[in-house]
Amino acid sequence: MAVYTLPELPYDYAALEPVINPLIVELHHDKHHAAYVKGANDTLEQLAEARDKEAWGAINGLEKNLAFHLSGHILHSIYWHNMTGDGGGEPLGKDGVGELADAIAESFGSFDRFKAQLTKASATTQGSGWGVLAYEPLSGRLIVEQVYDHQGNVGQGSTPILVFDAWEHAFYLQYRNQKVDFIDAMWAVVNWQDVARRHAAAKERGDSLLLAP
Repeated sequence: MAVYTLPELPYDYAALEPVINPLIVELHHDKHHAAYVKGANDTLEQLAEARDKEAWGAINGLEKNLAFHLSGHILHSIYWHNMTGDGGGEPLGKDGVGELADAIAESFGSFDRFKAQLTKASATTQGSGWGVLAYEPLSGRLIVEQVYDHQGNVGQGSTPILVFDAWEHAFYLQYRNQKVDFIDAMWAVVNWQDVARRHAAAKERGDSLLLAP
């Protein structure tokens, strides 16, 4: 039985227009995300077989594959909920997301400075990857990370709460090779209510990272 399953989209394929067209949403979710789910499940089966046979010749590749596919599944599962056709703008207290707005201002100086950093981090990720706003539990602050592929170059223990997919499959059919234009457009569909819920949940469990017994 599969351990991981492809989550349903929280909206229809056309909900994010004109920022992301329906064909991209359909292919991205139904093909690309589904492939990461299948890859994670297949790799778990291969690891189980390796344990049964005590055959460890492929262990390095299998562990890398698990990290790649599982991280791809997790990041995409966040990505879909991070967006809404009614989103965008700036998180504000009057919209019920004041705690998130305060955390962004404290961590980055202002919303505009945060927006500039996440935009630049997303647009300049080398090759395929993501720009990520994450809650870092040791400091209790928000940080921006560049995620290469799906799983590299991240602080251990940080929790992603807002993710921008900068893989070409996320935008190429509509934006061609203009990744910067896609990232700029993404700000119009950010679901700040979802980001705020993720921030609150990450803060609540932030002290679970044990550095010493």
